[in-house]
Amino acid sequence: MYTLPNAIENSTLTLKETEKILLEMELSRDIDLREVFEARNLAKITEYIKNKTQEIEVNQEMILLLHQILITNIDDSIAGRFRKQGEYVRVGSYIAPAPEKIHRMILSILSEYINDEKTYFLDKIARFHLDFETIHPFNDGNGRIGRVLINFQLAKIGFPNLIIRNKEKKVYYRAFDEYRNQKNSKTMERILYLALMESLHKRITYLKGEKIITLSHYIKQHKKSAPAVLNSAKRQNIPAFREKRIWKIGENFR
Repeated sequence: MYTLPNAIENSTLTLKETEKILLEMELSRDIDLREVFEARNLAKITEYIKNKTQEIEVNQEMILLLHQILITNIDDSIAGRFRKQGEYVRVGSYIAPAPEKIHRMILSILSEYINDEKTYFLDKIARFHLDFETIHPFNDGNGRIGRVLINFQLAKIGFPNLIIRNKEKKVYYRAFDEYRNQKNSKTMERILYLALMESLHKRITYLKGEKIITLSHYIKQHKKSAPAVLNSAKRQNIPAFREKRIWKIGENFR
């Protein structure tokens, strides 16, 4: 199962509102039209990836297609194409490479990713993500496409999708500064490791058929230190996971 990777994009949509949009149900408040199309387009991307994971490798054509699906009805003039001459983008104080360099740089990081058979898989995915976002090939939608690609790469080798949450965005953005200034990819590797472990803990707990309780209930039940347990959850030293922003755990964990 894939989760729509919009948690870090400042979306105002709740999970229930997103479900209503996908089911074409009436909403209880006015929603920005862009958010409606983004939710629908991300659902289409999710379905496409689910069906194509085992058929194709990550390549330039697929990346362009995903972007076209994402940006359709939002800005059709830039959908499905890289930035062209004269189109520059800035992320904070960082200015992305010139449009003329994008095609060559994308092919380079794709080749490096595909041919690297020695690097630990999560470190390799982290490096690709850092490189992709550093190139920032599109006028809009780079972050979403980049995180979609992470989940595609994980699915190719049999792992569940992960979520980079809004609460982690400060550390997430810091990871890019560290990579661009110091070529340090450790922070991004740690982010992906923690997110993947949380995703695995959630799936394993459900597969075991355990009764799931909130972490706060677990703390009271076992008379544990709340700060210590929460810290262990954040570090993924215990099999805790979040659902609708609430930490939970299997009742049988000791």
